[in-house]
Amino acid sequence: MMGRGGSYCVSRGTSFAQVLKKNMVVTPGCSSFVPQPASDFHTYTKPKPLDQAGNSPDKISSGPKNIPKELIERYKRGETHAVSLLYQLSQVLQFQVEMKETVTTGGITGFYFAFCAVIDGVEYKTGMGVNKKEARAKAAQLALEELLPVLENDGVLPDSLVGPPPLPVKEREYPLSETHFGRTVFERKNPVKDQIPSTIKEMFSKLMDSYPEFAGCGGTVAAFVTQTSIGCEVVALGTGNLNTKESLTPSGRILHDSHAVVTARRSLMRYLYRHLLLFFSKNRSLEEKSIFQQDQNTKLLSLKSHITLHLYLNQLPKGAAQIPSHLRLNPLSISAWEVNNQIGLHVMIDGKVFSVFSSTFEQCGSHVVSMSATDKITQWQVLGFQGALLSHFIEPIYVSSILIGDESCSDTRGMEVAINQRVDGITSKLPMYYCVYRPHISLVPSVMATDAHSTQRTLSLNWSQGDVSLEVVDSLDGKTVEESPFKSGPALASRLCKAAMLSRFNLVSKEAQREELLTAVSYREAKMMAKPYQEAKSVLKSYLATRGYGQWVEKPPISDHFTM
Repeated sequence: MMGRGGSYCVSRGTSFAQVLKKNMVVTPGCSSFVPQPASDFHTYTKPKPLDQAGNSPDKISSGPKNIPKELIERYKRGETHAVSLLYQLSQVLQFQVEMKETVTTGGITGFYFAFCAVIDGVEYKTGMGVNKKEARAKAAQLALEELLPVLENDGVLPDSLVGPPPLPVKEREYPLSETHFGRTVFERKNPVKDQIPSTIKEMFSKLMDSYPEFAGCGGTVAAFVTQTSIGCEVVALGTGNLNTKESLTPSGRILHDSHAVVTARRSLMRYLYRHLLLFFSKNRSLEEKSIFQQDQNTKLLSLKSHITLHLYLNQLPKGAAQIPSHLRLNPLSISAWEVNNQIGLHVMIDGKVFSVFSSTFEQCGSHVVSMSATDKITQWQVLGFQGALLSHFIEPIYVSSILIGDESCSDTRGMEVAINQRVDGITSKLPMYYCVYRPHISLVPSVMATDAHSTQRTLSLNWSQGDVSLEVVDSLDGKTVEESPFKSGPALASRLCKAAMLSRFNLVSKEAQREELLTAVSYREAKMMAKPYQEAKSVLKSYLATRGYGQWVEKPPISDHFTM
């Protein structure tokens, strides 16, 4: 299956972006490789002698036939942001899009930002604005002014069809040399894909040089990497594959979920808190070292424009991302039950995965229940990886790419469905700053070999940039082990626990002189004060439920009712 960033016409003719740029006709060789959009529930299969209407292939006009009119119409009605539409089209037509910061044009002086859309290497007109959001939006609008007339020409846009939620299509049978064609193109265009795994491997090896006894934990590693013009840098890392067997308590000092991506994300939050303290330090040299900058139109901070965030996963996350590849998007061939169980929401109980529709899940009793790693990533790509507390200070933070290093994974279709398709159409319903950010999802070399029989299976490692040493947590107990290089104190509460996060939140609130935030009595109250975040979260849960993916399972409030 072709990676999202690949240009599907390379070596077969002109790339689709160049076709649009030059207003050329797409060659038949290219059009046959256009995948279905998320809102169109047909599947594409092997070419047949006749189409469904009885036409022979040579009578079917070339061009991108599978873009639903609804995408374009929503944009024209003002219901879809220009940047969102551009990324939606890149998903549908399999071209690579980048919003590139550039210089102002036309001799314009003053405090203006400038961006241009780059599609398969082709730069479009420069958009300018008084802030970066406005400049990006203008750049996307200018690109769409050129793209849309070509797409709409000759009535090639069909109406969107109704049907059940989409499942992955069956892998097409290409010759061996073409099996990973899309991946090859993406790798050539994105050397960062090669840099990130090697950077993570180097960092993990460096950490293990001092603590080789924990090297067996590496098979599950997940990491966040920042990319700048200088290169790539690991900023947060985690391992683990279980959640706790302990009951929920109101102390805030037990880690309930120690799966690798959850651990890495909480490590990322510590990294973000550290840089907020730099920004609010009132020391110019320290402030310049922060990854954050002030948005001129809001109280919130945003990542500096030259910083891009990426997520690496050594294993395909549990849940809907692991949909069997043989399932096809055909409502007549599968039951509604199978649809619900495969692409719906999933939960983790004692390290095992259950659909929220499963009767086994309903009988879980007092066990600690966590949403699956796939569902959490889906949530973070809508609400941001920063969480509720940090959203008081910063705009949502999304990852630009998700790299899968799982050696047993042959395609990314399950991830595409789970992360992107399930939340199609939600952006217009979300509050300001929130959107569906579509990451590039692709396969890369594995950082560490997976050992299913590791004796350290119950251990979880965490580290973020700035930490002196690793912390090692017993996933089943939810606490730091005695042998851990880092221990916060005799109670062995992890530095990733909720209480530790609330402590950092209070510290940043004080440094930022946000007195209103210091009035929060409990962890839960501090989270609920983040009104836009909570609104976006409510919209997401409702949206997933109404589309048939199931109810999002929340932990009982008791786990958040603690104070410092």
